[in-house]
Amino acid sequence: MKISSSIFSLISIFILLLISSATSSDFDGFLQCLLQQSNSSLPIIDAILTPNNSTFQSIYQLRANNLRTFLSAISRPVAIITALHPSHAQAAVICAKRHDFQLRIRSGGHDFEGLSYTSKVPFVILDMFNLNSIDIDMSTETAWVQAGATTGELYYRIAEKSNVHGFPSGVWTTLGIGGHFSGGGYGFLMRKYGLSIDNVIDAQLIDANGRILNRKSMGEDVFWAIRGGGITSFGIILSWRIKLVRVPPRVTVFTVQRTLEQGATELAYRWQQVAPKLPKDLFIRLQPVPINNGGNNNTVRVSFIGHFLGQADGLLRLMNVSFPELGLTRNHCLEMSWVESTVYCANFPNGTSIDVLLDRVQENKVFSKSKSDYYKALIPKQGLETLWQGLMDIEDILVQMNPYGGRMEEILDSETAFAHRAGNLFMVLYRVQWSESHGGINTTERYVEMSRRLYEAMAPYTSSNPREAFLNYRDLDIGSNESDETDFEDAQEYGAKYFRNNFIRLAKAKATIDPENFFKNEQSIPPLPH
Repeated sequence: MKISSSIFSLISIFILLLISSATSSDFDGFLQCLLQQSNSSLPIIDAILTPNNSTFQSIYQLRANNLRTFLSAISRPVAIITALHPSHAQAAVICAKRHDFQLRIRSGGHDFEGLSYTSKVPFVILDMFNLNSIDIDMSTETAWVQAGATTGELYYRIAEKSNVHGFPSGVWTTLGIGGHFSGGGYGFLMRKYGLSIDNVIDAQLIDANGRILNRKSMGEDVFWAIRGGGITSFGIILSWRIKLVRVPPRVTVFTVQRTLEQGATELAYRWQQVAPKLPKDLFIRLQPVPINNGGNNNTVRVSFIGHFLGQADGLLRLMNVSFPELGLTRNHCLEMSWVESTVYCANFPNGTSIDVLLDRVQENKVFSKSKSDYYKALIPKQGLETLWQGLMDIEDILVQMNPYGGRMEEILDSETAFAHRAGNLFMVLYRVQWSESHGGINTTERYVEMSRRLYEAMAPYTSSNPREAFLNYRDLDIGSNESDETDFEDAQEYGAKYFRNNFIRLAKAKATIDPENFFKNEQSIPPLPH
């Protein structure tokens, strides 16, 4: 006998409610609410996971990319909604709000403090990963990109349509577009075209009432806020409309490495003077790593990783004039298509197929603690030596120094919510990472403390009053709230560091779109008090 889909759905609903481990009426009511709210042809029952589902744990940890935050979480979500249709996300908002569950929104799972998948109060994860369509319109050179798509997928789909278009976004290829763009989004095209948000022209947002809004209906203040202010304070991003950028058919990449014994300190000092002033087409990242040669022979190897929008001949002419000290030669240079350069810059071995861009989940997850800084003046050689010593002391650390200048100098601090613009020479990521928790919590505490010591050691050379930080490199050490409350004074502390003078305007936008403060986390923006 053939069972109709409607009867099958009712049976499934009944089974789900029976097997739910939650005994509270709130949770039962939440599930029933979900089933009543969703009206798509894709039943929401297929998107609901509770701890009794066999795939719950695997889905929960699949996109929990920081083992430090994931394994130290004191509670896990009461449910995961793996949205298959926008109506599922709308239902999650309405029902979580109605039944007093906090909602954490996850796209790629790269929040450095795990705020997209952990909380200390009863919560539900809305996982946007399945909403990953990318609709490119070459006639207008634009695209609609859903929140669950990754940066790698975006680069791949653009390349399918054109070899002379790209998009300025992250180097890591498994970043979820939803959160990555909203915090700024930067990469090797930053000096040419600015940040991801500088090339966003529209968006679809679900507000705290479950409505889907676009740029016009959300209003310019909210549209301003979600470009650099982080989306999680304002709603849920369904999709961004982006303006593609032009790139040449061939670009040139290079990596030049020098150890301390080979004059890396002098070159790093010179890099600070040169890199922010180079033509926009050239981006050179400085990446120092400690090298343990055993005994007292430890050193630091500094990589100068370059990306040039043009061919090698033009790059060599430019470098011979602007940065001859680096000693760049043709043997260092690799010419390739722009999409191939995204693979190279993501640190895949040279020659790796661009198909790797379609791998959506981060492999080789680690424990990590990250911090960021903005530098408005040169780090003296003594300061560089302090940094080198810190790297050698920690050993398990990645540092990336990214030059500003170019397009970043031209965009006003107030044009979007992202305020770190003119006046910065470069931005730095310090990422301490370890692969195993040998000593459990003691190991974690030791590495976290080492990251804090290095951060304090660099304080004399960084931005100050406030000491600025990058939202996408989230760091709870700079100030935070409890999971279920947002004190305005506490928020001002971290808000000034992330958003500088834009914080009050962000709080005003928050009061417009979410006056009851439904969307919140430990570092969210509260509504401006009356």
